[in-house]
Amino acid sequence: MKLFFYSVVALSAMLSATAVQAQQRDTTKLPFAIADEKKLPDEDLKDKKEGTYITGEPEFSSDPVNGFGYGGEGSLFFNGKRSDPFFAYTAYRARLDFVLFNTTKNQREFGFTLDVPYILNTKWRFRASGAIEENPNLLYFGVTAKQSLRGLSYVNSAGDTMKNVKYGDYENNYLTGANQFYNNYNKKEEILNLSMERNFLEGRLRALVGFEIAHLNMSALQNNALIQQDFNAGKILGLGNSWVSIYQVGLVYDTRDLEPDPSKGIVAEITNELSLKSLGSSYDFDKVFAHVNYYQKIFPSVFKRLIFAGRVAMGHTALDAPFFEYQDQWSPEGDIEGLGGPRTLRGYKQSRFLGRTMHFSNFELRWRFAQSRWFKQHFEFSAVPFYDIGGVWDDLSNLTANNLRYSRGGGLRIVWNESTVLRFDYALSKEDKQFFFNLAHTF
Repeated sequence: MKLFFYSVVALSAMLSATAVQAQQRDTTKLPFAIADEKKLPDEDLKDKKEGTYITGEPEFSSDPVNGFGYGGEGSLFFNGKRSDPFFAYTAYRARLDFVLFNTTKNQREFGFTLDVPYILNTKWRFRASGAIEENPNLLYFGVTAKQSLRGLSYVNSAGDTMKNVKYGDYENNYLTGANQFYNNYNKKEEILNLSMERNFLEGRLRALVGFEIAHLNMSALQNNALIQQDFNAGKILGLGNSWVSIYQVGLVYDTRDLEPDPSKGIVAEITNELSLKSLGSSYDFDKVFAHVNYYQKIFPSVFKRLIFAGRVAMGHTALDAPFFEYQDQWSPEGDIEGLGGPRTLRGYKQSRFLGRTMHFSNFELRWRFAQSRWFKQHFEFSAVPFYDIGGVWDDLSNLTANNLRYSRGGGLRIVWNESTVLRFDYALSKEDKQFFFNLAHTF
């Protein structure tokens, strides 16, 4: 807790100093070259706010796993003046996000994220994030592809085995009585992540290094829980208390015009995470994650803003990783927590599928159908149909299509002052139906 508190204080002071320097600049001359495609589109630049401002909204959710959720998310932006040379090349000079969340089933989270592009007017970018979280509702269906890809089933009152059932039927007929928490486990975590990125090729290429440290306590909610059975049988690591320290490196090729809400460009990224007992961690493991995001305006003569957005991603975990690392992939855009849930395979529960090798692809059409200005705030509204694909495997030598799962749905995006994206998604799959409300695009 002390480390977390001191980090927030130090980072806030750095953010304020950077913002003051940005406000004081009064020149349009860039201190170094930035690629033309990184410049914000004229329509976005026209509506971008100057100075410092705050956005925030209450967060509510209803989920059969976590119960009714309530809390708030807010962002503090430092945009600088329009005369700042970086004003046209970045969504903000600095951004500090906070989230405070609780549910009726005792999921609790407090977290912050800090992002400072071109820190102190250099080619470096600084990011930091931290969180304190407790969640007794996390789901586990197995750590191997064969185990987690197996359809849900239960035995009915007549003694017949009902296979490949909907999640709601599985919950109502199997997860009752002594089996109520069969697929659940509890997580307590304090985590801090720091990273630095350096721009090359006029801002198109970024090399990054990072460090993450986390203290975790994972526990089953009942003795016959699946995760406790697998742990007792030696199939998985990770229950109990542990420290995880991770050293991170990566390369990012990025030609997006506006990071929070791009209309064109590519992001191609590869990262590696190394954790070693000899360097203070409780485990030895190595993880590689790669993904490519593509954004392109289509039918511009018909639609003023219709964006095709696509993503293809794959990660692999090696050595003796704890089970919870299989579901976590590191990206400077934000960690991706497993196959399922709001950011990967939206029609399935969070972390529904686990395996050493994980793939997912997402495809969206983002059609802006309206925009308006209320109380000096600019809002854009977009309809977003989407299609998701994902799968897990136990190794890289047997990547069969039989392991793929699919979901589809539609959503609404509300973009607030160019930098804050409110996302509403409703997703369907063979197994489930889910509704999400989150900040930021899926990708």
